[in-house]
Amino acid sequence: MLKGIPAILSPDLLKILMEMGHSDEIVLADGNFPAAGMAQRLIRLDGHAIPPILDAVLKFFPLDTYVEKPVALMGVVPGDSYVPAIQNVYREIINNYSQHTGIDEMERFAFYERARKAYAIVATGEGARYANIILKKGVVIN
Repeated sequence: MLKGIPAILSPDLLKILMEMGHSDEIVLADGNFPAAGMAQRLIRLDGHAIPPILDAVLKFFPLDTYVEKPVALMGVVPGDSYVPAIQNVYREIINNYSQHTGIDEMERFAFYERARKAYAIVATGEGARYANIILKKGVVIN
């Protein structure tokens, strides 16, 4: 164990976050996401919800300030009346770390294609629908 690192961040996830470079992307995927079939690198955090993972990751992970929208959410499929309240929770968490972060809402299959190219996918136990989120890493400034 190390001091000051949230326990929800596994050693495998910390390693991935350290390996990632500027503009690499990571997906925090809900429990329904086909993570194992898409991931170049798969990290399992089964049993955990995404909001506390997102909060823990953003303590150490700068979002890319050189792009307009360094965060992407999966948009609701046309015709689906579901309102993904969890996305508002994500916005609140993100705003705690960066006040002017642009967030893209992507069509489902476009999101899947982008996720396939991500540096890593974190498979979680998140049960909310449309709870998938992509984060683009920025430059670490000391």
